[in-house]
Amino acid sequence: MNPWLVTGAGGMLARDVLRQLAAAGVPAVGLGRPALDVTDAGSVRALLQDRRPAVVVNCAAWTAVDDAEAQPAAALAVNGTGARRVAEECAATGTVLIQVSTDYVFAGDAGAPYREDAPTAPRSVYGRTKLAGEQGVLETLPDTGYVVRTGWLYGANGPSFVRSMIRLEQTRDTLDVVDDQRGQPTWTRDLADRLVALGRGALDGTAPPGVYHGTSTGETTWFEYARQIFTLLGADPERIRPTSTDVFPRPAPRPAYSVLSHGRWRTAGIEPIRPWREALAEALPEVRRAAAGGRAGGAAGRPLPSA
Repeated sequence: MNPWLVTGAGGMLARDVLRQLAAAGVPAVGLGRPALDVTDAGSVRALLQDRRPAVVVNCAAWTAVDDAEAQPAAALAVNGTGARRVAEECAATGTVLIQVSTDYVFAGDAGAPYREDAPTAPRSVYGRTKLAGEQGVLETLPDTGYVVRTGWLYGANGPSFVRSMIRLEQTRDTLDVVDDQRGQPTWTRDLADRLVALGRGALDGTAPPGVYHGTSTGETTWFEYARQIFTLLGADPERIRPTSTDVFPRPAPRPAYSVLSHGRWRTAGIEPIRPWREALAEALPEVRRAAAGGRAGGAAGRPLPSA
């Protein structure tokens, strides 16, 4: 079997995908820019034709949610056109493609978890460009294309809300965190494990193509999430105070409800990701060590506590 290819290899999720592939004994190559620029048709064609990977896990993405509002063409070139271009070359080489997408493809106004087949209605440029990428993959690869939507990601290898809370716990007496947005904090390690399982299922014919939701089970708000992080850090959770989204105006609207359902995994014989609290308790020591080592922090386009 030819090695797998992971795009966007310098990113937080891609690095965990490569780690999980190595642990599973699956040969893989990770490529970031400029080795593989998904906006460059010639580069994509030459690389896929040369390497002919068994599976491509496309983690390359424009993730600067607010910047996308001012630069829609640039965001679309990566998230939409780029994803379709990768899908076209996968079709030409007989390669399975797993496209990582987002909860932002939904309007965020539901009252129950979004099913995989729920109507999409993105409210931001970022969401619209990621939806364009989904459509490109599913239209081009009806039998070998997979879309995995995720959200509220955190991990040891990049900026996240968890990293921000670790840093701010040490520098602020109190923090105001929004309490009117609901979602599912998801450890990149858990998601990477499911992406690897999905790719293997695609190759052996046990995983039907289409859309899957790669988020932790359960749900919470940013406020409740921050309090749980503080509790695990041994800090007083009462230092976290609730506030509302309108206190933090951003160029891109944030979904108020980003809770996804996970029924499709069982059709592939794969268990959905575990509860978010359980994963956070396991992940936090590693994320904390990485934060102490001085790697980049931040909130990756998500609401931050007040200054």
